[in-house]
Amino acid sequence: MIASVRRACQILNCFTQDDPVLGNAEIAERLGLSTSTTHHLISTLCDEGVLIRDVDRKYRLGWKVIEWNNNVMFQQDFYNKAIPLVKELTERFKGTAHIAMFDQGDVVNVLRISSKDLDAVPTYLGSRKPAYCTSAGKALLAYNESYLHKTLEKGLVRQGPNTITDIKELKQDLESVRKQGYSISNNENDTCTYAVAAPIQSYSGETIASVNLVGPISYMKGLHRSYIIQCVVNTAKSISRELGYIEVKSATTKYSKKLNPL
Repeated sequence: MIASVRRACQILNCFTQDDPVLGNAEIAERLGLSTSTTHHLISTLCDEGVLIRDVDRKYRLGWKVIEWNNNVMFQQDFYNKAIPLVKELTERFKGTAHIAMFDQGDVVNVLRISSKDLDAVPTYLGSRKPAYCTSAGKALLAYNESYLHKTLEKGLVRQGPNTITDIKELKQDLESVRKQGYSISNNENDTCTYAVAAPIQSYSGETIASVNLVGPISYMKGLHRSYIIQCVVNTAKSISRELGYIEVKSATTKYSKKLNPL
């Protein structure tokens, strides 16, 4: 097993700026492996999306490598660039803000900051919940079809009073998220809260995380609901810009223009 992992890494190292496309025989010769062994390893890497085969039956690095790169870049820049922006939400409003990422049908909180004058929302750093019943999760599902497939495979089980358990209804909700540029979770999980989330995008335009603000239902749905939504959306955009994303067309431009600050 260890030898196979080492060989797989050696195959990936064969692809460079000078040699972005290689054939099976070329890789085998460089590594001193048989063509059959090399083909077996390459086929597995292709199945996992790490390599892709072109029309000439040669190989190049796949999109999975870009996805990994996005995640690494996000983690490296995360604390310096995201924390001050997320902290502004908790200083402006009474709630708990999170940045979450997707993992096998769930969302995992990789950052958590809470307002000083609010009873703690029952979440913690590293906690996970099903993606379909959280604002953070729905902001990710709306922009990643593969995430949605993985989530639906696990099933939609009721987690709170308003959990969406019908696939058609969930897809309609996610369509609204794409049109609005933000997602809502209204007492849909076991935290008994109301939350607003918006997608965070990497420099390539891929939605890699989401930021949300969670608080008591009465407060979040109160007088300042529209302004809270605007600020969450703007925070997500600011973090995305810090990560190198260049916005071409905003899904919430029309919406944002209608909102006025407190």
